[in-house]
Amino acid sequence: MSHRPDFTFVSASACRDKRVNNCPQIAVNVPGVVALRDSERPETIVTMTEDAWRTLTDAVKAGEFDLSA
Repeated sequence: MSHRPDFTFVSASACRDKRVNNCPQIAVNVPGVVALRDSERPETIVTMTEDAWRTLTDAVKAGEFDLSA
């Protein structure tokens, strides 16, 4: 079994309201790795490289994954 790094997850400021019960959480405290999880399923963690994270966030900012469209 491989060792899982000790990620320190944080939520976006909009999700820190106690009335919001599920939010994506991000950890960037492990060099070279960005980790993602859903606060309702914290045992499931997805990791990616910093370059992959930049590609994803650029695509989101550009509206590529706009669910309202």
